[in-house]
Amino acid sequence: MHVPVFTVDAFTDQPFAGNPAAVCLLEKDLDEDLHQKIAAEMNLSETAFIRKLHPGDDFSKSSCFGLRWFTPANEVPLCGHATLASAAVLFHIQKNTNSVLTFVTLSGELKARRVKDHIVLDLPLYTTCPQVLQEVEELIKAAIGDMIVQDLRYSPDTRKLLVRLSDTYERSVLEELKVSAQRFLSAEKTGKVKGLILTLKGDSSGKGHDFYSRYFAPWNGILEDPVTGSAHAVLSSYWSEQLGKKEMLAFQCSRRGGELKISLRGDGRVDIAGQTAVVLKGNLTF
Repeated sequence: MHVPVFTVDAFTDQPFAGNPAAVCLLEKDLDEDLHQKIAAEMNLSETAFIRKLHPGDDFSKSSCFGLRWFTPANEVPLCGHATLASAAVLFHIQKNTNSVLTFVTLSGELKARRVKDHIVLDLPLYTTCPQVLQEVEELIKAAIGDMIVQDLRYSPDTRKLLVRLSDTYERSVLEELKVSAQRFLSAEKTGKVKGLILTLKGDSSGKGHDFYSRYFAPWNGILEDPVTGSAHAVLSSYWSEQLGKKEMLAFQCSRRGGELKISLRGDGRVDIAGQTAVVLKGNLTF
C-alpha cells in the first residue's frame, strides 16, 4: 500500500522553522491502528490524515474532507498547525481549486481559506477561568521555579493551564528558560492538565508582537511544541480580554519559533493565519 506523505513547516515561510507536521492523503480508510503506527513512525508532534468523505471526491476539486490528528502517543481533538499544513498540501501541492476548504474533525467543522500568501484557519475560541495556585503549585514550580506569576488561568474545554509571567520579564527570559517537561508528569497527578502554556505580554518596541508564549504537552507525548494553533485558540481569548484588542500578532518563542496573526470574530470563533513551507514529499509504503 502506498500513502502520499508530506512534511510541512507551519506558521513560517522558511524551511526548518515553525512547527513541522506530517500530512497523509488517504484515498480510502486505513485500518484504525495504522494511524497511530504511522504517527509514531513520523515522530513529529502531529501527523494529520486527510480522507475523502465520498467515493467520488477529489483532492484537487472537492471542498470538504475528513481530518484527524495524531501525536506519536495518541489522537488529539484539535491541532492548529497540522490543519494549516493540511490546507497547504491541498492548496499548494494538490492545486485545489476552492478558495475555502472545510475539514470535518473531532472539534467540529474547521475552515481554511487562502488570503494572499497566508492561510487563515477558522478555529473555536476557548475561554479561561481563574485557577487556584495551590492546586497546580507543584507543576508551576517544576516549570518555572521561583519566577513571578502575574496571572493563572485554566481552559476546561482544552484542559490547558495558562501561566502568565510577570510583565517585568523580557521576551529573552521566556526564550532562555530551561524547562524539563518530563518532570511535569510527576508534578501533575490530577489528570486535570493536558497542556501547559507559558505566556508573556509583548513589547511593542520590538517587532510589534502583542504577546509571546511557549507550550508544553508531555501528557500527549510532546515535551515542547514549536508553534501551537490550539494553544492560541486559548491565548487569543485571554489576551484579547487583557489588551482590549481583537486583532493581534503573536510569536511562539520555541527554538524554531513561529508567528501567528490573530483576529477574533463576532461569532465566538477566532481566525488564526500563518504561512507554510513544504520540505518533504514522498510515499509511505507498507
